[in-house]
Amino acid sequence: MIFMSQSGLIETARTPEWDAWYIEHLRIMLTVPGIYSAQRFKTDSAGYSPSLAMYGIAGPEVFDDPYYLSVRGMGEWLPLIDRHYYRRNLFSGLERAPAVGSGAVLLVADREREDAALADLGLTWLACAGIDRSTALRGIAVAAQPPAARSGLAVYRPVTDYMLPAAAR
Repeated sequence: MIFMSQSGLIETARTPEWDAWYIEHLRIMLTVPGIYSAQRFKTDSAGYSPSLAMYGIAGPEVFDDPYYLSVRGMGEWLPLIDRHYYRRNLFSGLERAPAVGSGAVLLVADREREDAALADLGLTWLACAGIDRSTALRGIAVAAQPPAARSGLAVYRPVTDYMLPAAAR
């Protein structure tokens, strides 16, 4: 399963500080049993959350783990999170989150049903399986370069490497 957390800051001047915090947050999340990978992205696509973190997880039971509950969330940053962009969704459809290399991009499209107009992008359609349920389906694909701009398609670039738990390295 894939867990995605989307957000943005209301005080954008603090973005460099938040970016540094987020790297450590990803490392901590990878110490949670059942979290297999973590990677963070940013976009300039209008109308989309500026920040997206994508995790590969074993299943929804991860969210009930007492340790997870003690380390999850935005911590000190929560009051500075722009609620317009804050979304947390769990998706089924892929066992593992794809790795997105430094020169590649992650394409993201939210829809109520699969969109044939985006078929040429090779999206994998993921069904929303829990948490906020802000979209019924999310299409994702790793692309070597951004496609031409399209309505309803966000292009996220990686700002961290694809991270694995220490035991998996």
